[in-house]
Amino acid sequence: MTFTGNDEEEGLVVVMPAPLLGLAKEDLKGDYVKLGGGDDLGEDNRFVAGCMSASSSELSYEGNSRCWSLWWWAKLVLVLIFVGVLAAVFLKWVGPFFMDKEIIPMLNWETRTFSSPVLAVLVYASVALFPTLLLPSSPSMWVAGMTFGYGFGFLLIIAAVPIGVSLPYFIGHLFHHKIQSLIERNPKNASVIRLAGEGNWFNQARAVTLIRISPFPYIVFNYCAMATGVKYGPYLLGTLIGMVPEIFVTIYT
Repeated sequence: MTFTGNDEEEGLVVVMPAPLLGLAKEDLKGDYVKLGGGDDLGEDNRFVAGCMSASSSELSYEGNSRCWSLWWWAKLVLVLIFVGVLAAVFLKWVGPFFMDKEIIPMLNWETRTFSSPVLAVLVYASVALFPTLLLPSSPSMWVAGMTFGYGFGFLLIIAAVPIGVSLPYFIGHLFHHKIQSLIERNPKNASVIRLAGEGNWFNQARAVTLIRISPFPYIVFNYCAMATGVKYGPYLLGTLIGMVPEIFVTIYT
């Protein structure tokens, strides 16, 4: 334990246990050594003072680091709460309003205006061409489910998917070097799609399947797939397998 006190003749006096200074007990008159202030501080005393100062700095750094960590988690929680509130508002009011006022009337108009064969051609053409134009094909899948049911609607969509994913794949070949440079400039963001071009035929097909099941934008992947080095066979097979759950969910919706 350390004691401090004031001495009228010698000024500030610091008394510390001898073992802390590395001094033998027989070299001292007692169990403690007195450290004088000012110029009387020896080399050992300055070392002890430096250690005490370093310990204080470390404690201060640990305190600041802990405060920063707590503030980071607090901000993360606030962001998650904000995103959750926005999602709840969208699902509760914005989404249903948009569906009731825009999507459903348009789908009903299509089903009333066109015959079943014409709708089949429109659904097939939209699923095959919309991904190339960077347009979503989900509304066409809804029409297929409403008009033709789960069985024929699924077959109609899955037959158009190979064209819809093949056209961007081959078009991306024209911009291969530019897309590859974009991927190289963003290695962290592109780490997911890079997996598609690694390994053998089976590994590539499995990676493409997982990417299709994941929330990664499939329209973006259609154009970037060529730059990853994935072969067309694994790309097409993995796409067909990975899009089966999405097609069923969309038709059911």
